[in-house]
Amino acid sequence: MYIKKLIVNTSIGDIVKQNEYKKIVDKHKPKEKRMKNALIAFVIGGIIGALGQLLIELYMSIFSVPSSIAGTYMIVTFVFIASLLTGLGVFDSIVEFAKCGLIIPITGFSHSMTSAALDAKSEGPVYGVGNNIFRLAGSVILYGIVSAWFFGMIRYFIGG
Repeated sequence: MYIKKLIVNTSIGDIVKQNEYKKIVDKHKPKEKRMKNALIAFVIGGIIGALGQLLIELYMSIFSVPSSIAGTYMIVTFVFIASLLTGLGVFDSIVEFAKCGLIIPITGFSHSMTSAALDAKSEGPVYGVGNNIFRLAGSVILYGIVSAWFFGMIRYFIGG
């Protein structure tokens, strides 16, 4: 019913104005530099990976722990740093330069949880932070678990 009213009330002049506006917007929209962005993300992601490996080696030598425990320490360190930078309001500025090289690793997951918690903190610890902290991260967790199960089943049936 509402759509019919909208179509009846929309004149040809309004449609022309919308098309002209779209052309003006498209003309002034900045062009994406996909290759440059992909290269930056690749390099930054590689640097993050190298820093992660450096932290693992450092934790193994300092705390004399196996690599699996040192890997956990490294992840906690990256989560802490990303959350801290998000809380200070600098993470988004860094991401503007680093592109997906900083968002794809665990730092992006940490950023999504921290920013959702900060957005909802005015509503209180339960209804605000508790309800909203997994707003974006929840889907990542869900599909991560589902795909891990799916690929685990494939590996099981193949005989891996």
